[in-house]
Amino acid sequence: MNDPAQLAIDQWEKGHAIALNCSEFKPDVEEEWLAEETISCYNCRYRRFVGSGIRCMKSLFPDF
Repeated sequence: MNDPAQLAIDQWEKGHAIALNCSEFKPDVEEEWLAEETISCYNCRYRRFVGSGIRCMKSLFPDF
């Protein structure tokens, strides 16, 4: 994956590191969490599944 806004479905450590430094991170409802770490791109309300991974879609929700 060459897109910096997209993570493979199993890049748990990278997803955690990115979310720790993301000022836009907002946790999704707990039932939707995928990662063990609370703060992770995989647990963010702005992540969407695309292809074989997830992608940050915060830019589609500017007012939240």
